[in-house]
Amino acid sequence: MLKKRISVSKKRQITIPIEFYNRLGIEKEVECYLQNDAIVIRPVRESTGEFDEQILADLISQGLSGSELLEKFKEMRRKVRPAIERLLNEAHLAAAGKTRFFTYEDVFGEGNE
Repeated sequence: MLKKRISVSKKRQITIPIEFYNRLGIEKEVECYLQNDAIVIRPVRESTGEFDEQILADLISQGLSGSELLEKFKEMRRKVRPAIERLLNEAHLAAAGKTRFFTYEDVFGEGNE
């Protein structure tokens, strides 16, 4: 495990060691969160289209095409990241025994529009 000790400035700022920065491919932003009394910092990765094919296949199967297909695709794609973030948050809470049961519809908002 790569480990470094770094100082914290009076303004609560830290400098990410270059080895970490390069190895993780950090670009413009990082996200940080608390996990088990530790601060986890990781690069923000924009959606690389993991769900694009599934979204398009579903919308086409609904008979959408042209500009209607494009608009609905954009709408559905915008929902992917927030849904994943909610799932991850719920997984962390569930692992800690601090959550109630959620259904697919609760997480993705199906039928709530």
